[in-house]
Amino acid sequence: MAGGGGGGGGGGGGAAPAPKADELQPHPVKDQLPNVSYCITSPPPWPEAFLLGFQHFLVMLGTTVIIPTALVPQMGGGNEEKARVIQTLLFVAGINTLLQTVLGTRLPAVIGGSYTFVVPTISIILASRYSDEPDPHEKFLRIMRGTQGALLVASIVPIIIGFSGVWRNVTRHLSPLSAVPLVALAGFGLYELGFPGVAKCIEIGLPQIILLLIFSQYVPHIIHAKKHVFDRFAVIFSVAIVWLYAYLLTVGGAYRHAQSKTQFHCRTDRSGLIGGAPWIRVPYPFQWGAPTFNAGDIFAMMAASFIALVESTGTFIAVSRYASATMLPASILSRGVGWQGIGILLDGLFGTLNGSSVSVENAGLLALTRVGSRRVVQISAGFMIFFSILGKFGAVFASIPAPIFAALYCLFFAYVGAAGLSFLQFCNLNSFRTKFILGFSVFMGLSIPQYFNEYTAVAGYGPVHTGARWFNDIINVIFSSKPFVAGFVAYFLDNTLHVHDSAVRKDRGYHWWDKFRSLKKDPRSEEFYSLPFNLHRFIPSY
Repeated sequence: MAGGGGGGGGGGGGAAPAPKADELQPHPVKDQLPNVSYCITSPPPWPEAFLLGFQHFLVMLGTTVIIPTALVPQMGGGNEEKARVIQTLLFVAGINTLLQTVLGTRLPAVIGGSYTFVVPTISIILASRYSDEPDPHEKFLRIMRGTQGALLVASIVPIIIGFSGVWRNVTRHLSPLSAVPLVALAGFGLYELGFPGVAKCIEIGLPQIILLLIFSQYVPHIIHAKKHVFDRFAVIFSVAIVWLYAYLLTVGGAYRHAQSKTQFHCRTDRSGLIGGAPWIRVPYPFQWGAPTFNAGDIFAMMAASFIALVESTGTFIAVSRYASATMLPASILSRGVGWQGIGILLDGLFGTLNGSSVSVENAGLLALTRVGSRRVVQISAGFMIFFSILGKFGAVFASIPAPIFAALYCLFFAYVGAAGLSFLQFCNLNSFRTKFILGFSVFMGLSIPQYFNEYTAVAGYGPVHTGARWFNDIINVIFSSKPFVAGFVAYFLDNTLHVHDSAVRKDRGYHWWDKFRSLKKDPRSEEFYSLPFNLHRFIPSY
């Protein structure tokens, strides 16, 4: 019939040729992401590495500046206190990043400020014991000492969970299916920090998004560049252009008669950081005075440190993917979590006002540049420490308008979310069990935190409103985290629903990660994650 039809078509060319067998096959599963230019152990040339490290420094400045800018004025601090807090946060972030890349997971992960700690910090700020302080500077110091005490004690949670091996026993049951919601919402769950931040000054934020997309996605293909220049350094090119554009708008008087809120977000001279920052200053432990301790604050901060631990696990997995590494062995994840606890301990010692976790935006930058080199991130840690000590110079970069950073987040958070979706390649998507766990966990991961956030925005307090403030804070912190809720639901269902069925083990993709359960089972894991200089003799991977 097909042959007769083709002949009757005159000069029509006959039936289309049958597709080849390999064209009908799905894309092969890859336990390492291909097309990455430089993986963990293969650094780029030194000049390129320094530029890429500076780019990582620029990207992490967003969170480093936004959190103190929001919290310090509520504490009674001015521009000088805000600049000192940013310097301290930047300094400690550099130290924590070096510790993580050398002794922790050894992934190219930047360790910086975390939004997870904002809720308990605000609770400390609003505590009644500080409301009767008439002197704003003294009030700032008292609140800072209170947050220091809470962070110091809260650091015990990830230190014990990580170094005792508890987290190893938990994550060894993680499958590709249960990892998808955790990693995906570690990126997609931060959507509130993306375009809503861009819209606060749309004439600056929108050009930043457009230029970033043009430089990273279109220009390399239009000019057929053999060297990765525009795509690899798209952040530097786009930020420099839009920052100059924002400066011209500022000096040209575009916002002279605008509302104060618009001027704060759009102008390049409203941060107050350059005037408030000292020329040279080295942050040191207990620079704000002796920390104070309050049981309620400590419990709330401990909950935040645990949630940050879970969220960082998802981001660690995304970083390993974009660094073209294998899946992290459970012992390495546990070791990384332990060193994250050390980072929170340093936050408390130095007084950063905020706890630490893995920077999601820098994980997304790995995907944009396709450079997952450990050396690049270590160089960026050097920039953090250098510019934190030279306060005026660091304040220049920290004064970049926030909508520019929000525009960067739109791409970087999306990359991290997509890293989570990429683990679906190991799962059977034709299984109804897979569809149920995946859909239900993602939906609840978005829906429950949305309920908590809406309720708090309207009522001024969370749905759980008892006489114990510390208990309210714990519940609000836990159920406001999208990655935690989604990851917990997926992990629980994946490890309790029909787990003894042999077909289920394959459907959930658990067998794909068997060789990565232990550091010794795959030589690639040892290459990526083993400690240098035989330090494993002194710092074992539990």
